[in-house]
Amino acid sequence: MLFLLLSNAVTLRRDKSILYSRISIIILLYSSFIAFITLSLSHIDSGIGLYGGLFHATNITQIFHIFIFVVSAIILQLTGFYPRKVWVPEFSSINKLFLNKFIYYSTKILNKMGEQFKIIEYPLILLFIVIGATFLVSTSDLVSIFLSIELQSYGLYLLSTLYRNSELATSGGLTYFLLGGLSSCFILLGTSLLYANSGTTNLDGTYIVTTISDAFNTVEASSWYTSYYVNMSLLILSVGFLFKISAAPFHFWSPDVYDAIPTIVTTFVAVIAKISILIFLLELVHYTSSTLLSFQYNWTYSLLVSSLLSLIVGSVVGLTQFRIKRMLAFSTISHIGFILLALSVNSIESIQAFIFYLMQYSISNVNVFVIIIAIGFSLYYYVNDNKEYKELNDKNNSPIQLISQLKGYYFINPALALSLAITLFSFAGIPPLLGFFAKQMVLSAALDSGYFFLALIGILTSVISAVYYLNVVKQMFFDKPEYEINPVLNNVDLYGTIVKNNISNAPVEKVTFKLNNIVLSGSLTITISVLTLIILLFMLAPQEWLSMANILALSIFNP
Repeated sequence: MLFLLLSNAVTLRRDKSILYSRISIIILLYSSFIAFITLSLSHIDSGIGLYGGLFHATNITQIFHIFIFVVSAIILQLTGFYPRKVWVPEFSSINKLFLNKFIYYSTKILNKMGEQFKIIEYPLILLFIVIGATFLVSTSDLVSIFLSIELQSYGLYLLSTLYRNSELATSGGLTYFLLGGLSSCFILLGTSLLYANSGTTNLDGTYIVTTISDAFNTVEASSWYTSYYVNMSLLILSVGFLFKISAAPFHFWSPDVYDAIPTIVTTFVAVIAKISILIFLLELVHYTSSTLLSFQYNWTYSLLVSSLLSLIVGSVVGLTQFRIKRMLAFSTISHIGFILLALSVNSIESIQAFIFYLMQYSISNVNVFVIIIAIGFSLYYYVNDNKEYKELNDKNNSPIQLISQLKGYYFINPALALSLAITLFSFAGIPPLLGFFAKQMVLSAALDSGYFFLALIGILTSVISAVYYLNVVKQMFFDKPEYEINPVLNNVDLYGTIVKNNISNAPVEKVTFKLNNIVLSGSLTITISVLTLIILLFMLAPQEWLSMANILALSIFNP
């Protein structure tokens, strides 16, 4: 807070949002460092209760705290650094970079007037959402569940409508707010019914009461306590959470909201909002599914039904999409189907698959959105005569909206096109990429537990969803590009000056550069490179990641 307040005093308004974002990145990385140091404490008696049992710290909560912090820091890079830079090879030696400064007309080249650099509240709201997400991961009380989910959700509503000049973003945020409020009603109803039945708000107390009543199914216990009531309460609670993660049949808001809000905001909304809820559901499913065996119907069957519908809806409806963010929304719904399948099986293998799938999906999803944003920034000096593109709304905040806008992009920037293709292949589950191993683990765990029909549906829908991923790759690599360099700028010489890094700032020499010297900034290129290499080269060093998922799964089953 002190750093954020100081940044108010030392910068211009335009640079304030950048400084806020950078300080927020430092805050998140420092928080992940603290979580890593305290990881050893969570081994004590299978975790530690905090604030009188409102929250608890275990291996899983600490690992996912670190994961949320790191992913949020990666997303904050999009607003913490300018997207383009000038790179002249002969003036880029380490010696010249440190001793000299390159001055040029930078407002247009760097995109300094971009909408994301005018909004100073963005990193602050994002920090509140991260706080809500980390609380939700660690929650162990009905009261803290609702407070955490609302802290996270309110921040997301604000984030969606943050671009005040965008009519689309405002309508998308309003849709999100109204339907998010409805889902919160289900969560509140479920928690109130649980409290009314068990007389305790603490989840540990609820688990104990249900276990005792099932073990000693006596007349005395059943006269004041009914276990099937817990099933119904948890079913209503799960409806609210399935709404929040946009699982079918509660998915209808997701494609509209993804498509309407700016791409930089979509990156965060699509990833962080789901991680925390799914980790909370993991613990809820594990501790309640085994205690309600005396009834034919268990509330976790609703997750299986939602998994089946998500797999089908996400794959089939995604085939008809021509807008890229709507397609990615249905892709997300399909992946949620796999994650819920792993969650519902609830064996050591399936929980290992669940943890691994959630992590790889989050990384791949961030990579896809960062690449789409980078493609938008890389096309700024190109023109396209297609009338359809010229009539797109909100082009400044979401430059790439249609899949057809990627036509022939390989011939403009081969490296970026290849990175997007690798990530989409991973989504489709093509070996030996990261996504293949995740899907294989989920399907293997489902088959081991006898869920043959759902495993078959998972395989079929994977094949179907590959069609719309491959369509994007086909348009990028095999269609002719519709872009050409703006003829006004084609042969223009741009000028800059190299000055010494000292008090006098005396000019050393003039530099002439062309349009092809304007490239994507290091923050974008390094992020995309690292994430793509993780997806591509996972097979060469899989042991650490798989071992971690296995240890976390074992820690749940053998506390």
